[in-house]
Amino acid sequence: MPPVHTDRRRGVDPAGLSDEELMRELRRLHQTRHDTLRHGSEAALDNHNRRTDELEHEYLTRFPAREVDPLRVRN
Repeated sequence: MPPVHTDRRRGVDPAGLSDEELMRELRRLHQTRHDTLRHGSEAALDNHNRRTDELEHEYLTRFPAREVDPLRVRN
């Protein structure tokens, strides 16, 4: 199924991405996070936050039983 474009500024609906595309988008967002935080405008940071939330929510929806590293669990 081809990705569904809702609004060019918002990006592709995460539900329309394949698993591979979703992982690629998440990797890219995580790679650009630091620069966006340090150097992006308020609008760019808001957009980055929104898109990260959308993609991470989709990931957790698809993979609720994801592998959790016991060394990364905080009490």
